[in-house]
Amino acid sequence: MQIRQASPGDCRRLAELHVLARYDMSYLPHVHSFVSVEKWIRETVLPRQHVWVAQIDGDVVGYASLHDRFLTNLYVHPSHQRRGIGAALLTEVKKFAFDGFKLWVFETNRDAIRFYERHGARTIRMTDGSQNEEKLPDRLMRLGARE
Repeated sequence: MQIRQASPGDCRRLAELHVLARYDMSYLPHVHSFVSVEKWIRETVLPRQHVWVAQIDGDVVGYASLHDRFLTNLYVHPSHQRRGIGAALLTEVKKFAFDGFKLWVFETNRDAIRFYERHGARTIRMTDGSQNEEKLPDRLMRLGARE
């Protein structure tokens, strides 16, 4: 596996990973089309955020992005999950944001909560979900020392 900085040529694949991973989470409502996700990644994520991709044999199988000390995305293709790819991406983010960062995770995503806790994250706030577009309860977590 190789971790590298994302490039504009990765846009379509990142949108595919994003949509596939979220569709695999049966509790999530589908609030965005593939076209809108691809446009968002092309126009917002890639030009304005730090983005890393994980590749296996030349195929991008996961990505993570960081913006303003927030982990905004960490998605791995469903058929490649539980193989250390998310951990490798998170390690790259931690190297870059060595003094810490925050992230939001849905309360129903117990696997993600356990994953982040194993990597040292702690919950700092829980919400009823009224402020996110999915309208699902979530939690704000902190990984690292900086507040």
